[in-house]
Amino acid sequence: MYDLAVIGAGPYGLSIAAHAAAAGLSVKVFGRAMASWRDHMPEGMFLKSEPWSSNLSDPYGVHTLRHFSEEHGFEAVHGRPLSIAAFTEYGLWFAEHAVPGVDERTVIRLAPAGNGYSVETADGECVLARTAVLAVGVMPFVNIPRQLDGFSADQVSHSSGHRDLSCFRGQDVTVLGAGQAALETATLLAEQGARPRLIARRARLNWNTPPEPLQRGPLRTLSTPHSGLGTGWTSWVWSEAPWAVRRLPGAARQHIARTALGPAGAWWLRERYERRVPALLGHGLRAAEARGGRVLLRLDTPGGAAIAVETDHVIAATGFTPDLARLDLLDASLRRAVATTAGGGRAPELSAGFESSYPGLFFAGLLTAPSFGPSMRFVHGATFTAHRLVEGVRRRLRTRTAVRLPRPAASPAFVTPGAPGTPGSVRKR
Repeated sequence: MYDLAVIGAGPYGLSIAAHAAAAGLSVKVFGRAMASWRDHMPEGMFLKSEPWSSNLSDPYGVHTLRHFSEEHGFEAVHGRPLSIAAFTEYGLWFAEHAVPGVDERTVIRLAPAGNGYSVETADGECVLARTAVLAVGVMPFVNIPRQLDGFSADQVSHSSGHRDLSCFRGQDVTVLGAGQAALETATLLAEQGARPRLIARRARLNWNTPPEPLQRGPLRTLSTPHSGLGTGWTSWVWSEAPWAVRRLPGAARQHIARTALGPAGAWWLRERYERRVPALLGHGLRAAEARGGRVLLRLDTPGGAAIAVETDHVIAATGFTPDLARLDLLDASLRRAVATTAGGGRAPELSAGFESSYPGLFFAGLLTAPSFGPSMRFVHGATFTAHRLVEGVRRRLRTRTAVRLPRPAASPAFVTPGAPGTPGSVRKR
């Protein structure tokens, strides 16, 4: 029986596994490494976050994105967007060097078993573990407007459903949304020969400004500090103090998770987008119907009038909704037993160590945002999560091992780009 089963092998699952192994726990990781990044993001996309705030977490700070980039001969520096392809390769490298093996079988059921858990894989095997963490990423929580229910995949899809957008060449494609996924998807569609338009309820689009230099004067640094989620004190709190968010009332936490760091496009995308993509802003989706193989969208205009738009395909870039009920792999008895956030929330209420109300069952990633705030929606949150969650697992196991769990190394966030780093040696496990 393993001490910990980690279900999910994205940035959070891999980081947790790295910390657990370093703590001396026997850990079993399930999932296709970096699957969402490999399979559900169109080619040509870039990370919105800065490279220095996009590290997966290992306890010694050895397996950083910067170390990977130096080893593989490319730059990952402040103010220069990094491709999703490069980041994905980094995640696979991290899995190879910092994690004690990844079992790529699909988990179909997690259920209580004695004093622990049974993890059932698609091929029928059951693996036992004393504790378990669900780090399943965002794909179970895809959000598509209810007006688009019932359409075939040929007519309506989510932005996460496409690896290759060239299949839309020559087609009229409508993208719903106002965030980075919507803006970048629409731009890539145009650049690959489609005829996209953007429809958003927002009256105007928000664009992030170019990042300020890492090295600045003391007054500027104090007034607008850098953080993993951007500059400014508000972003700093969301990024660096998720523990403080957790201490707020449940309703306040849910509001923060839902509204903080709202939809906005990356500064480096704006010129590409505005040259190519027409938009209907301030338009709400009232209804949709199939018409001769196409989709007819009925919209409410800002003035209250109704218009119709006919299109070949609709891509809903409308984000993800954390909802415990959508975790089909979680045994129904467990779903019912886990307490959710106060005020009618649909995400699990968690301890400071990311443990749910059901002993030994932990969560990581998007489902934890209503407990710890918006940093859990980003890779940057993996560092805060991994160390504390593994400490929570150790408390649950009441381990008496003398192994000391090292704290996460200081982030290389504020090292001047180009300055020599100090990573340790890399060992292949």
